[in-house]
Amino acid sequence: MEFSSKLIEKAVNEMSQLPGIGKRTALRLVLHLLKQPKEQTGFLSQALVAMREDIKYCNSCHNISDSVLCEICANQSRNHQIICIVEDIRDVMAIENTGQFRGIYHVLGGKISPIDGVGPSQLNITTLVDKVKSGSVNEIIFALSSTMEGDTTNFYIYKQIADCEIIMSTIARGISVGDELEYADEVTLGRSILQRVPFEKSFKNN
Repeated sequence: MEFSSKLIEKAVNEMSQLPGIGKRTALRLVLHLLKQPKEQTGFLSQALVAMREDIKYCNSCHNISDSVLCEICANQSRNHQIICIVEDIRDVMAIENTGQFRGIYHVLGGKISPIDGVGPSQLNITTLVDKVKSGSVNEIIFALSSTMEGDTTNFYIYKQIADCEIIMSTIARGISVGDELEYADEVTLGRSILQRVPFEKSFKNN
C-alpha cells in the first residue's frame, strides 16, 4: 500500500496493530479522523493516554477500575460471599450484562496453557485461594470458557481449595464446549449462571 504522506503511513501502521484492524480499515479510520475537527481527535488521544496512564486494577478482584476497589467490590449490596471466577475483564462485562448475578468476581487474567507458556504462577490464583481460606467465601462459581485450557484451570483451582468447606459450582453447559464466554448471548449466559451445577459433578461426568 502506497502512501502520499509518511505521517498518514505511520498512523495507519499504528492503527493496524489493533485486533481485527487490517491496513485498509486502518486507513479508513485514519482518514475519518483527519476529516474531524482537531479538538475531536485531541479528545480521543487524551482519552487513550489517560486510560493507559491512570487505569488501575482492583486490589480485591483484579478487575479494571478507576480506584483501588472496583465499583462491584465496593458495592455493599452485592453478595460478597459468592465469587464468580472468570478469565478476563470481558467476561465480567458479559455476565454483568445478563443482570442475573449479584455476587462478586475474581479475574484470573488468563488460563493455564503450557503450550503458550502460561502457568498457575502467572495468573491471579494465589489471591483467590487466600480469599477462600480466609473463611469469607461461601460459594465459588467457575465461569471459564469450556475449553481444555479452561477445564485445566478450573481443576487446578479446585485442587487448591478442595479441603475448604464451601460450595463449588460451574456455570451450566448451556455454553457450548469450545465456545468463548464473551461471544455467548445474554439469555444463554444468564441461564448458565442461574442453573450452575456442583463443580465435582462437572468433571466426573466428562
